[in-house]
Formats: sequence, structure tokens, C-alpha cells
Amino acid sequence: MKTFILMTKLSSEISKHMKDRAKLGRAWLDQVKEKCPEVKFLSHYALLGSYDFIDIYEAPDEETAAKVSMISLSNGAFQAESWMAIPYKRFVELAQEI
Repeated sequence: MKTFILMTKLSSEISKHMKDRAKLGRAWLDQVKEKCPEVKFLSHYALLGSYDFIDIYEAPDEETAAKVSMISLSNGAFQAESWMAIPYKRFVELAQEI
């Protein structure tokens, strides 16, 4: 499994309904689990900055990660980006190869 970072910025319309955040978040997570059962979430954080949420998860490939981003967009995210993450130790090993 590969590690991915999902960076999400909510639309202004969804942001107006913060009291419903738990319900909306649960619906999103249920949809991801249904459409991408192989995805394993490692951690979730709310942010105060350019993005509203960061989710760290494992998925078998980039196509599955793209589906997670698309599910976020279809559920009211203004912006959703899935970034591939390389463990630091492996990054250092790769650097030694160049």
C-alpha cells in the first residue's frame, strides 16, 4: 500500500454549516469506504489555514487516491488534492542513488 495525503478545502457554502460537520464528515467517510474499501485511514486533522482538513491514508494506487479526491469534491469540497507521500527513510535512500 502507498501512503497519500488528502488536503481538503471546503466550499464556502459547506463552511456555513459547521454545526453539521460531524454528520457531513461521517457521510463522506461512509462513501469512501463503500467506493474504495481498500483505503485505510491513518489520521484526520482539522486545520486553520489554507486547507480545512488533512487526511493521511493508505491506498493501493494513484487511481484509488484520485477517487478519494473526487468523492471529496462531489461532497462539497472546493479543492481536494491527494499527494503521494514517501517515507523519509526511503527518500534518503533514493537521494543516495543520484
